[in-house]
Amino acid sequence: MTEALSPPDQNHAEAVTKVGKMIAANKICMLTTRGEDGEMLSRPMAVVEREFDGTLWFVSHDNTRKARQIGRESRVNVTYASGSEWVSVNGRAEIVRDVAKLKEMWDAGVEAWFPEGPEDPNTVLVKVSAEGAEYWDAPGGSLVSSALSFVKAAATGEPYKVENERIGM
Repeated sequence: MTEALSPPDQNHAEAVTKVGKMIAANKICMLTTRGEDGEMLSRPMAVVEREFDGTLWFVSHDNTRKARQIGRESRVNVTYASGSEWVSVNGRAEIVRDVAKLKEMWDAGVEAWFPEGPEDPNTVLVKVSAEGAEYWDAPGGSLVSSALSFVKAAATGEPYKVENERIGM
């Protein structure tokens, strides 16, 4: 896949807004942490807050492998994929014990995974403070449009272009 950088005049706020919109389209993402031996480990996580302001929130238990890994090494990566859009967010994670914030984010989806409720002392938040993000947005905004653009690129000999932007937070 050939990447084309987005226009240089795109400002930071617009890029963050675009990343936020791309994230909002997803219910599940992949959270990658570093294991004891340095290996990268990814697992699916439910997205509990979809408005992106530079911070991502997830619900977890404090006695999980991921919580221990975050305690040892806070650098993480969170990835999202939706049709013809992909986002990678790198940042620092921390385990947060805040019942009020848990209650604020609590919904039926969280309840299904954590039936003990937000007052359970083992239920915690994983807060990821973004340090940077990169996104890829294929032409047309849908899988069918992207497929047609790919066919057009093959037929004309012109490279398939994907909008790509890396932003710092």
